[in-house]
Amino acid sequence: MDVPRVLQGKLAIITGASRNLGAACAEYLASRCANVVIVYASESSNDRAQKLADELEDKYTIKALPIQVDLSTVDGPQMVVNVAKKYFTDPKTGKFQIDIIINNAAIVNAQPLAELDIDLFQDVYNLNCRAPALLIKAALPYLPTDRSGRVVNISSATTAWAAWGQTSYAGSKGALEAMTRIWARELSERCTVNTVAPGPMASIPFKVRDFLKPFNTLTPLGMARPGIDSPEAVKLSEEIGCRPGYLEEVAGLVGIACLPESGWMTGSVLPATGGGTFTR
Repeated sequence: MDVPRVLQGKLAIITGASRNLGAACAEYLASRCANVVIVYASESSNDRAQKLADELEDKYTIKALPIQVDLSTVDGPQMVVNVAKKYFTDPKTGKFQIDIIINNAAIVNAQPLAELDIDLFQDVYNLNCRAPALLIKAALPYLPTDRSGRVVNISSATTAWAAWGQTSYAGSKGALEAMTRIWARELSERCTVNTVAPGPMASIPFKVRDFLKPFNTLTPLGMARPGIDSPEAVKLSEEIGCRPGYLEEVAGLVGIACLPESGWMTGSVLPATGGGTFTR
């Protein structure tokens, strides 16, 4: 298959990668010939993760490694790096390098403040905030030293919308955006660090749809287009106020932030919202 090979030889770690946006990001990076580590949490996803790895290897002639690990634990992120190092270290040179990290794994919690469950609140922050920090810390010895590395954190439009019921989810993603700017400074000689903040997608939980509908109706590109958009997207637009973003649209923006040409951008939040949020 004739594909652009701009990421050939590079290694990308994608968390929450067995389905939805994570899988779409793995597809994008593999299509540019990067080797990919597909990190996922649950044993129930074993078959799906292995199938995705097999398909990417066959389609793009790259290496794809599925790793099941609980990133919300203190040791989980280091385990990912250890397993990847064992698999991808060059046997001739002993070299191991992590070029790209996509922090996509997350828990969505739509509890209003009055109903906030402290254990779930902590779980959200452990996965959405602590895990990305610990993964980058574990990867730090293996990041490039020439600024060619790329870190992309997946946030959410809810950090800007301040929607109802988003104390823990949007709060955790807001913290991730703040850490993005800090890491952009601390890691400036190793990699760029940016955030992509998607708006509503087809996988949006039912519990948050009513909360987000008032914001969705203001999205400039949100009007569904019968005959162009899928019937599912047209139907969902009637329920949530705009058509959802397609996985490939958001993954494409994530992928652009990983390309060599994006090397003059760091510390930024890129909205993948159809104009549902604007950025300066």
